[in-house]
Amino acid sequence: MKFVGICLSHIPSFMSIRTSMNSNRRVSLLSLLFYLLLIINSLVSATDSSSGVDSQNGKVSLELYYETLCPYCSNFIVNYLPRLFENNLISAVDLKLIPYGNARIGPNNTITCQHGPSECLLNTVEACAIDVWPELNEHFQFIYCVETLVYEHEYPQWETCFEKLGLDPKLISDCYASGYGTKLELKYAAETNSLVPPHQYVPWVVVDGQPLYEDYENFISYICKAYKGTAVPEACSNISLITNHRVKSEPTVPVCDKETASLPTRTKPTILSWARKMSRVAASM
Repeated sequence: MKFVGICLSHIPSFMSIRTSMNSNRRVSLLSLLFYLLLIINSLVSATDSSSGVDSQNGKVSLELYYETLCPYCSNFIVNYLPRLFENNLISAVDLKLIPYGNARIGPNNTITCQHGPSECLLNTVEACAIDVWPELNEHFQFIYCVETLVYEHEYPQWETCFEKLGLDPKLISDCYASGYGTKLELKYAAETNSLVPPHQYVPWVVVDGQPLYEDYENFISYICKAYKGTAVPEACSNISLITNHRVKSEPTVPVCDKETASLPTRTKPTILSWARKMSRVAASM
């Protein structure tokens, strides 16, 4: 909302010494209008800042809290999330990926992941990718590549994504070996653990500040419903806007439950080899 200014110089009697009763009333009225405008302006600003819709660009916030080796997370990233890039829907969305999921923080800020050390490694690698390549079109293609390998049960080959995409692996290895990747994961841990309401499982999808629970596969409908911009994305023109926040103790779609202990995925030799190599790099720093 633009503030409407009042030019007092256009009111000849305002500064007059011989102020009449009528001019006094006029000044009082103008003062009242001035303060009303201030109040309205502040209320509109507060409303914009509390909404999940970016008031500057009209985009809807979409947050995905996930862990790299949860098969339902990789399925969502590989088979559902790319729909954002169809019909230019992404122009209406601010997508944020948070690779931490159901991990836990232990003594001395040690991190234990639901699917074992391999997941901790890949969580950190993807956190580094988001930091190293902050543009969505850069880090998403890398994460998509890694999660495709997870989906195909070939995640030990994740390093091939560097060559496939023409990306510099040293940027990721430096982030990981220096310990900065762990700091990023601790930041994501704090962000995940402060969710209101708390996340119950992953994938945990939040649109416009509201979790979708087990209706997360219907995320595009929620985006279209929340969008307040003037140029409605083409992807929203032929989609049903029926949305249903279902909150159940037992999800009806596959998820990795936070309270259910999963069997750790065995760390593959190629994953161990990379981790050892990074340990040697860190020791030489």
